[in-house]
Amino acid sequence: MNIVCLDMEGVLVPEIWIAFSEASGIPELRRTTRDEPDYNKLMNWRLNILREHGLGLKEIQKTISTIDPLPGARAFLDALRENTQVLILSDTFEQFAMPLMKKLGYPTLFCNTLEVAETGEITGFRMRVEKSKLTTVKALQSIGYDTIASGDSFNDLDMILASKAGFLFRTTEQIKRDYPDIPAYEEFDDLLAAIRTACR
Repeated sequence: MNIVCLDMEGVLVPEIWIAFSEASGIPELRRTTRDEPDYNKLMNWRLNILREHGLGLKEIQKTISTIDPLPGARAFLDALRENTQVLILSDTFEQFAMPLMKKLGYPTLFCNTLEVAETGEITGFRMRVEKSKLTTVKALQSIGYDTIASGDSFNDLDMILASKAGFLFRTTEQIKRDYPDIPAYEEFDDLLAAIRTACR
């Protein structure tokens, strides 16, 4: 039995923090897991920048409301779900992701949660489990699933390498050079064909 595990940002939707960086005019917030492998370090750095600028959840959610899935993402996801179960594994947060899940037809999402003060300040974050993508893939395998995984960033590599089949999607040239054995795709049709082949 197969289950496909997909990253969300950069694969199905634009990077939320890049969109917010552009909306807020704060270039430092463009930094993502493509640039920083240590997610805790990255998030704490982001929260410090938000505090410095007096920005909170409301401002980020306003930007998120303007974001649409990447062109072709909804059709890709719908086609994939005709063949197999799909699980979105993301290091994002419930407070960010839910409006985007609506636009994607409410696929199943496993992610994390923010700690938010009454003022709207984001005071911290709670990760579901340590190394959540790898941990989830291993848990699925322990109950009889063969996992097939795809993502674009450093924090997707563990789940890709641990799966029966794994693919990079719209990743960086550096990651492609560092992991030449992982097939890399740029178009949803090619990724869909690769996953369907892996599911056979």
